[in-house]
Amino acid sequence: MTPQTTSYPALARRASQLAYFTVGYNALEALVAITSGLLAGSIALVGFGLDSVIETASGLTILWRFRAAQEHEQERAEARAVKIVGATFFLLAAYVSYEAISDLWYHRLPTFSIPGTAIATLSLIVMPILGVAKRRLATRLASRALAADSVETLLCSYLSAALLLGLIANGWLAWWWADPVPALCMVPYMVWEGFEAFEEESEGRSAAPGGV
Repeated sequence: MTPQTTSYPALARRASQLAYFTVGYNALEALVAITSGLLAGSIALVGFGLDSVIETASGLTILWRFRAAQEHEQERAEARAVKIVGATFFLLAAYVSYEAISDLWYHRLPTFSIPGTAIATLSLIVMPILGVAKRRLATRLASRALAADSVETLLCSYLSAALLLGLIANGWLAWWWADPVPALCMVPYMVWEGFEAFEEESEGRSAAPGGV
């Protein structure tokens, strides 16, 4: 789908606004989640916070992509942005896998975190709305990078739900494994999305005249 010339600047500005919100919200989310996770000894919270750091980087990448003025610059920025966003999925999967397996091996018991539960609840409300808005804009702009970024935002919704269930199960039922298991279950999806992003970038490059 090719974006219409008359509407492209307005849509690009909207995409930038969503990226700014993504950066600001996820910076706050990362601060609360990582701090709470370290204090509580929760890998799920720390992993959630690191996902927020990665989403912040992804948001900055989208901002850079839509600052490109010329068409050929937009194509190159798009291709590079897709690669960067895709790589962030692999980084997150590697960290969460290591920490979750370590917690399962050593039977580490995290403590209940009220701030962590609060930020997970808030994100469960905010992230689906933000992700759907990005997905719609990605379709209208024909942007693979924004589409990949929207998936990462929607992944945060899933992370929020899994994290919230794990925190409640651990805090109320003392199920120590309820923290690392949900985190570990997220890993295959992260890896799959990383490969999907690179595959979409490769297909887009092949379809472009002369490549990107």
